[in-house]
Amino acid sequence: MKIKRLRLLTLGLAVLATGTLLTACGSKQSSANNGGYQSELKQSKTLTIGLEGTYPPYSYRKNGKLTGFEVDLGKTVAKRLGLKAQFVPTKWDSLVAGLGSGKFDTVLNNITQTPERKKQYLFSTPYVYSKYVLITAKKNTSIQKLSDVKGKKLAEGTGTDNAIVAKKLGATISPSGEFATTLDLVKEGRADATINAESALLTYKKSNDIQGLKYRVLTNQEQAPAKISALFNQKSPKLQAKFNRELKQLRQDGTLKKLSVKYFGSDITTK
Repeated sequence: MKIKRLRLLTLGLAVLATGTLLTACGSKQSSANNGGYQSELKQSKTLTIGLEGTYPPYSYRKNGKLTGFEVDLGKTVAKRLGLKAQFVPTKWDSLVAGLGSGKFDTVLNNITQTPERKKQYLFSTPYVYSKYVLITAKKNTSIQKLSDVKGKKLAEGTGTDNAIVAKKLGATISPSGEFATTLDLVKEGRADATINAESALLTYKKSNDIQGLKYRVLTNQEQAPAKISALFNQKSPKLQAKFNRELKQLRQDGTLKKLSVKYFGSDITTK
């Protein structure tokens, strides 16, 4: 009888050990499947996304609700990852710094890849190739081509890629926040011009009058389109890799193109 009980006890321990081993293996397999990226998240089961929310059609408010291309993109990627998308509207001058301090998991805010930013942050593969547009007042005759902006005052967002391009061309910067304010500065003559995203202007034109302004889309030879990507902390390489895999799928299944057409009126997700 004692021998039989001992055998049963031994068998039970073996089953328990096997179950523990399977659970551990399952846990490791699950961790391998998600790439370990969840350990890099600021909050469990949540993708915390920083953005301005004031730059249509990328992100803006409609009837008080946050919407836009990057809002839909963030929600779509988060859903595919089994996460909840949480957006944190933040002013531009605090947005990138907020990522560095761990306030967000990623930033989706029409951010262009630059060598300087690549030294400090990680980028996703581009999801938009944004052409530039040169905007001046109709009565302005001193700026006919891109090189004419040298020595002129251009209204640009502080630290934005538009400002970087303008500075490289020899222009001085008149700091401006929202796109509508930028256009007002140009229209009223308080700035000579602005270099901005064609997509932003075309979206603005849908519901606003741009009388008094003229613009020209810059060719690829004048200025290569900006590569718009998601920005990640250097401590989040696994999250960046997972985001890229999902982005690749969205491109392949046509979702990315569909979102682009919805908000921009055309597909600007390819070169």
